[in-house]
Order: sequence, then C-alpha cells, then structure tokens
Amino acid sequence: MERELICICCPKGCHLKVDDKSLKVEGNSCPRGAEYGVNEITNPVRIITSTVKVEKGDAVVVTVKTKEPIPKKLTMKCMEEINKAVVTAPVKIGDIVIKDVLKTGVDVVATKNISCI
Repeated sequence: MERELICICCPKGCHLKVDDKSLKVEGNSCPRGAEYGVNEITNPVRIITSTVKVEKGDAVVVTVKTKEPIPKKLTMKCMEEINKAVVTAPVKIGDIVIKDVLKTGVDVVATKNISCI
C-alpha cells in the first residue's frame, strides 16, 4: 500500500509517496525527506511542546518541550504528565521539568527563563 505524506523536514513540504512494504520513497528532493518518509511509516516520533504552571514567578506558565522526539503514540500520555507538572521560579532555559517522561529516556525541559517575583 502506498501512503502519501508531506515532509516536515524543511519549509519545502515535499509531497512524498511511501510504499509501506518496500519502504521506497518518491517525491523527496533531499535524503532527509526519504529518511522522514521511512521513519513516519515505521516509527513515527514527535517533539512535544506545551506549557507548565509556574509558582512564585513573573509569569504564570513556562514553555517546555521534550528534549528529543518521543513515539507519536505517547503524545497524549505525555501531555497528561505535562499538565500535572508545576515548577517554582526561578526557571532557566534547559532546566529539567520532568525527568525521563513516561520512561522514554527523554526529559521535558524549559524553553524560557522565568524570574522570581
């Protein structure tokens, strides 16, 4: 069966056709597109971005992201863990907000500095 995807590796947005049996990719204009197409069929992953509540800070939330991609099927469970999290200011970019989220080996880290009030 052939699946159609749009590559998200760069702004070009190549329209890919990937055969899920042979893993042959067509429509990519670079090797990254071919790799993306195969990975999306065999093991789709995503970097998750969100916000976490902050106590005693000059902002009420801090932006966060997974440091590495996690399996796409864990997206909603990851969001549940992020929604439970609360940090206390100060927060610095790169601070670990959730260590080893869902036992994936991937940390959720802050992407913004938050000062104390």
